[in-house]
Amino acid sequence: MVYLNFTDLNEEAQERLLKSSKEDVKHKYGKNLIEYASSHNVSLDKMLDEEALRNLYSYQYVFNI
Repeated sequence: MVYLNFTDLNEEAQERLLKSSKEDVKHKYGKNLIEYASSHNVSLDKMLDEEALRNLYSYQYVFNI
């Protein structure tokens, strides 16, 4: 088995996984992020991008070759 992290993947795969991660974060934490962003005057899109990246580094990428 080969173990990779997010930065080892090509740009297309990174974009696809980032999009998937954003949807995952929206689903899990959407209400909390909206409340935090509005109460602290922070851009929701920026917060979503940051949380999606954090979420991606919690994934484990395993490929069988």
